[in-house]
Amino acid sequence: MRDHPRLPTSPGFWRSPLRGPWFTAVLGLVLLVGVTVLFVTGLVSYAAYNPDLSRVNDMTPDKGVLGFYLFAWPTGPVWLYRFTQGLHVTLGITLVPVLLAKLWSVVPRLFALPPARSLAHALERISLLMLVGGGLFEFTTGVLNVQLDYVFPGSFYPLHFYGAWVFFAAFVAHAVLKTPTALRAVRHRLRERSDLVPPRPDAPTVSRRGALGLVGGGSLLLLLTTVGQSLGGPFRRTALLAPHGTADPGGGPNGFQINKTAAYAGITAADTHEDNWRLVVTGRTGTVRLSRSQLLRLPQHSSSLPIACVEGWSTADQWWRGVRLRDLAALVGYDGDPPDVLVESLQRHGAFRRAALRANQVADGRSLLALFVNGEELSPDHGRPARIIVPAAPGVLNTKWVARLTFGDL
Repeated sequence: MRDHPRLPTSPGFWRSPLRGPWFTAVLGLVLLVGVTVLFVTGLVSYAAYNPDLSRVNDMTPDKGVLGFYLFAWPTGPVWLYRFTQGLHVTLGITLVPVLLAKLWSVVPRLFALPPARSLAHALERISLLMLVGGGLFEFTTGVLNVQLDYVFPGSFYPLHFYGAWVFFAAFVAHAVLKTPTALRAVRHRLRERSDLVPPRPDAPTVSRRGALGLVGGGSLLLLLTTVGQSLGGPFRRTALLAPHGTADPGGGPNGFQINKTAAYAGITAADTHEDNWRLVVTGRTGTVRLSRSQLLRLPQHSSSLPIACVEGWSTADQWWRGVRLRDLAALVGYDGDPPDVLVESLQRHGAFRRAALRANQVADGRSLLALFVNGEELSPDHGRPARIIVPAAPGVLNTKWVARLTFGDL
């Protein structure tokens, strides 16, 4: 079976003259840098949610030591999450052709027999299966999440989180074993014997450099049709593959991208009508209930801030106006440094209808309970009658349709 030329277990089955140590090494070194950046920016995105602040922010239960948390997420610069998550998503999509080409270049090894020649070889094969399976899983779930297409079972957050650790553990082991060989292959253009080199190659139709150019061209095309969702402005028209790229959000002051409409969240006109809606603020000295007209009589402040979401899309800076969160904290007994706050929405179901903000986010003078955007009242889809806007925070922490604020240590 191993030597039958019509079976993939036979070296003679694989005839492409492109396969070889140099071609595989170049692709591997690109992925070495790219996947490392992806993993780091993924951990940064995890940190941006302040997962140890409150259980409502942490979508990855029972993570144990994998959920180590190094720092409180800062509020500046205001474009921080827009940059880090935009880089994470755009780079991930851009690397898809490189990943597929790398897997194609080493596919003969996945069918090699016997499955294990020794204990060390068996461990290497297991790590290779974890690497390939983990890589395909992470890239697939990431791309589906960017497209807002949740066909996979379960929540995206724990699936992508745990998958990332499995993939990166196998990736590190593979890199330690293979990077020295890859560097030698690239530096010296080694023509050494390798199981990647077919024993009876077909005649070449394209050079290896040409094949790399094709892979690079595919990555460049994906970059150009994705990056606009993070850059915004005129570049948004180039974001053909992004759900919040070329889609028209409408005109006027409220004409910018959203993820979730009021109708989707189950918010009705009766819920937000001025006669019915009250903001409940709870803290050290008790509870106060504020109507919209009472909020308007409080000192009003403005902030120019973007919204950036985990899917990699972001808006341009919008001009928000409303009451500072630290002023609302002062109403319930926190005149000095304000504490953390739990924000609850009128939305009754779904993820992040409750979200927690850390004290440094509450204390920042740009953090608002926004009542207006770009000089006009918030539209229902943008969170009327009031929404949270915090600099550098992930979009889901900028809660819309706010009903209650509970200040205190969480």
